[in-house]
Amino acid sequence: MSETSQTATPLDKAHATMEAAPSDDAARMRFYERLADAELFILLEKEPEGERIAPEIFETSDASFILVFDTEERLAKFVGRVAPYAALSGRAIAGMLAGQGIGLAVNPEVAPSSILIPSEAVGWLAETLTHAPDEVEARAQSFTSPAGLPESLITALDVKLATAAGFAKSAYLVGVTYEGGAQSHLLGFVDALEQAQGALAKAVNEALTFSGIEAGALDVGFFAASDPVAAQLARAGLRFDLPEPEKPSEYVPIMPGSDPDNPPKLR
Repeated sequence: MSETSQTATPLDKAHATMEAAPSDDAARMRFYERLADAELFILLEKEPEGERIAPEIFETSDASFILVFDTEERLAKFVGRVAPYAALSGRAIAGMLAGQGIGLAVNPEVAPSSILIPSEAVGWLAETLTHAPDEVEARAQSFTSPAGLPESLITALDVKLATAAGFAKSAYLVGVTYEGGAQSHLLGFVDALEQAQGALAKAVNEALTFSGIEAGALDVGFFAASDPVAAQLARAGLRFDLPEPEKPSEYVPIMPGSDPDNPPKLR
């Protein structure tokens, strides 16, 4: 089936790019990154019971899959009736399924991004998403404009940081020389929330991983806006503006299993 560019989702676009270049590992990695970042709607056999869910299982002759969709409308179109579902992030679903021998049937029959992802690939994705960056102490000596980094990494960082609303005011990508002469690139966050620093470092690490860049090719630092280093970053660096957090809305109780990053337990 075909969809217009106006209705195509980020997952559709990443899937189309991957399909157009089957030998391009970078395109394949970007598709899995979009899958991990997406909110996905899991078709359930019945309504959640407490923190437990029972996904609908699609069986083939040699594999099992749960059914997930990247929009509620696509789930409804596939089912054709009122049906229970749970909304979770792709990363949470991968973690939930790891080691279960169950794959993902993504947008089956209802979107151009329809694809069966085997359990082995789901396990690989879950493992990849658990990788965390190493923490080291180093003192920067000077900063320069970033040079030599692939455009794919810049794009990946832009996409990642667009999902980190309210975590920091801004970030600057610079070349850095440390005391002792070691050189690298640094993404410096300005006025990042202390409790969000780990998540931001992990997001940058994922951008590196899914861009095919060697681990350790990009360092991460956190600075207050009043720190003189922040001004140096602004003079030399490529700026990324993080979105403002959404304004608080009326409180709505969260149903079990509806938090994309707090996966329920499989029955």
